[in-house]
Amino acid sequence: MTEDPSKPLKPAKPADGGKPRQSRVGLTSTGARKASAKSNRSRAREFALQALYQHLVGRNDPTDIDHFTRDLAGFHKADALHYDALLHGSIEGAEQLDALIRPLLDRKFEEISPIEHAVMWIGVYEFQNCLDVPWRVVLNECIELAKEFGGTDGHKYVNAVLNGLAPQLRPLEVEADRASGKAKA
Repeated sequence: MTEDPSKPLKPAKPADGGKPRQSRVGLTSTGARKASAKSNRSRAREFALQALYQHLVGRNDPTDIDHFTRDLAGFHKADALHYDALLHGSIEGAEQLDALIRPLLDRKFEEISPIEHAVMWIGVYEFQNCLDVPWRVVLNECIELAKEFGGTDGHKYVNAVLNGLAPQLRPLEVEADRASGKAKA
């Protein structure tokens, strides 16, 4: 069965078959943040992920994707400017983003889930263009997106790739965090 890229993404099911986990404040049973605990930027990333998925899978026109996504329930709670930057910046810079990501992959792009591919685009785009967002926040947000929408261990792959790019794209910030003990050396 082929996925319909025009339908909104649904969070991935937990790998343990949906067994309840110990409740943590602000988190769902899968460990993802509850909607009420999400910032407007986190919501913007979610909508951008859905839109980029439509672009990668359906090769839909960015303007059509944008109009469709803005009509989805809850979009009004998202940071529309951040969403715009992520969607249009990632699509326009796709070749350059892929060129940065490719050396860290252990397989071809065609073998990467479109969810993980889109999440990596978001991460690299934010590393390069959203300097007001700390690199560790970008990394964490992308891991959360991959956990919520991607495959079972997709978040580990996203983490490895983006963690590998952070020192190249945010060298001073990463080094300062390593020197202060906030990041692994």
